[in-house]
Amino acid sequence: MRVVGEMPVEIYDKNKFIELSARAEVCRIVKKEKEGIAKVKARTKRYLYTIKIPLNELEEFIKQLKCKEVVEVGKKT
Repeated sequence: MRVVGEMPVEIYDKNKFIELSARAEVCRIVKKEKEGIAKVKARTKRYLYTIKIPLNELEEFIKQLKCKEVVEVGKKT
């Protein structure tokens, strides 16, 4: 059996992403200040789900996530 890397699945509906986050082992948040968005990534056993959220809505969105662990990922200086 050959293992083929899967592409992340982008979700556009916030409520659907929140539902999926309940199954996630970890959620990672990557802020892109120049673009004014944050990418939220939910890793489940099978897939990596992503969603783009405007920075001004991010804090409220994070409170709704049901991930076991939420980690903010940033560049190390």
